[in-house]
Amino acid sequence: MSSFFLDELEQRGLVADVVKKDELRALAARETVTGYIGFDPTADSLHVGSLIQVLALVRMQRSGHRPIALVGGGTGLIGDPSGKQAERTLQNKETVEANAAAIKKQLERWLDFAPGKTGALMENNVSWLGSVPLLDFLRDIGKHFSVNEMVKRDSVRMRLEERDQGISFTEFSYMLLQAYDFLVLHEKHGCKLQIGGSDQFGNIVSGVELIRRIRADTAFGITQHLVTNASGTKFGKTEAGTVWLSPARTSAYKLYQFWLRTEDKDVAKFLNWFTFLPLEEIETLAKSPPEMRQGHAALAREVTRFVHGDAAIAQAEKATNVLFGKGDLRELGAAVLLDVFDEVPAREIPRARFEGEGIKLLDLVVEAGLCKSRGLAKTDVDAGAIYVNGAGKKGQKDLPVTTKDLIDGQVLVLRRGKANNLVVKAV
Repeated sequence: MSSFFLDELEQRGLVADVVKKDELRALAARETVTGYIGFDPTADSLHVGSLIQVLALVRMQRSGHRPIALVGGGTGLIGDPSGKQAERTLQNKETVEANAAAIKKQLERWLDFAPGKTGALMENNVSWLGSVPLLDFLRDIGKHFSVNEMVKRDSVRMRLEERDQGISFTEFSYMLLQAYDFLVLHEKHGCKLQIGGSDQFGNIVSGVELIRRIRADTAFGITQHLVTNASGTKFGKTEAGTVWLSPARTSAYKLYQFWLRTEDKDVAKFLNWFTFLPLEEIETLAKSPPEMRQGHAALAREVTRFVHGDAAIAQAEKATNVLFGKGDLRELGAAVLLDVFDEVPAREIPRARFEGEGIKLLDLVVEAGLCKSRGLAKTDVDAGAIYVNGAGKKGQKDLPVTTKDLIDGQVLVLRRGKANNLVVKAV
C-alpha cells in the first residue's frame, strides 16, 4: 500500500488522538483500510466546518484506502449531545430525510464512488436504526455499555453538571447508536476505522470496544482537532450567518471572501488543514509578508476550487475585483452583482424614472441619497468623483441615466470616490 494518510494528517497538524496507532499503521501497510465518518443531517447542506471531515475522506481515498460517508438519517432524529450545552430541537422524519438526501448529493461531488477496492461508499444509518427492535437492541447492544463509564464522558458530564439543562435519555442513548453504526459497518463492509472530531473520542472508543466484545476483532479510531479561529469565535460563522458549502445557501463569491478574510495568524494552519497544497509551498506562503495577502489568496482559491470548481474561482475573483473598483460590473450580471454588494446601502427608484429620456445624473445622485445636496453633487460630478457602473462621469451632470444603464434591466451601482458604493434598484 501507499503511505497511509495518517502520515499526512499528522504532518498537517490535524490529529488529536489515535486509537491503537501502531497497529493501525501496520494494518494499513498490509491492506486496504476501510474507514468512515458520520455527517449529521441537521441542515440540507454541509458547512465549512464539515470540510475538515470531507477532506479526511478524500485524503484517505487518494492514499489508496476506502472511505465510507455515513449520513445520520437515524441518529439525526436523536441529536448528538457532544459539544452542546442544551438539548437540540428534534427534527421530524421528513426534514431529516430531505437533509440526508441533499448531503449525500454533495458528498458525491468530492468522493469517487466508482466500483473497486478504494471506491467510496455511501450509507444512511436509518436503514438499520429505523428497523432494529428495541428489546433486541437493549439486550444485544445495551448490555455492553456501563452507565458508570458513560456518565464520565465529557459530552454527558458537562450536561449533567448543568442542572438547568441536564440531558434527556434520548441524547444519552446517542453513544450506543453511534457505536452500533460502527459495528454494522464493520460487519457489512469490513470497516475498521472511524474518524471524527476530538469531541467524538468517547463515542469512537465505544464503537471500538463494542466490535472487540461482539466480534472479537480490532478496530481503530482517529480524532481530528476541532477548528477554531485565532480570535476564539466559532468557525464558519459570520455576521450574516453560517457559511455553507451549497451555492444556493452561500455563493462561491461569499465562500471565497470568507477564506480571503482569514485572520493572519490562521492562514498557515488553514492552508494545511483545508487544502492539498504541498507542505513546502505552504511554508513558502506562510513566510510571505501578510500585507501581500498571498497566503490568503491561495487559501481562498484552493478551497473555492475544491468546493465549487475552477469556473467559480474566476467568477469569485472577478467579483472581488469589482468590489474594489476594478473590472466591468456588467460582466457579473444582476444576481452576482447584488450578491457582491449585499452589504452596501441600496435604494429603490421607480423604473419609470429611467424610461424614455431617463433621469439626469445629478438628479439621480441626489434622489438616491449618494450626495446630500445638489450643490455637493455638482461639485463631485465636476471633480470626477461620481461613477455609474464603475465608469467615471466627470462633468456630465446632465447625462441621462436610462434603462440601458440598468444591468439585466434591474440594477445599477453608483460610486462616490474610491469606495462609497450605493446600489440602485429599479422597481
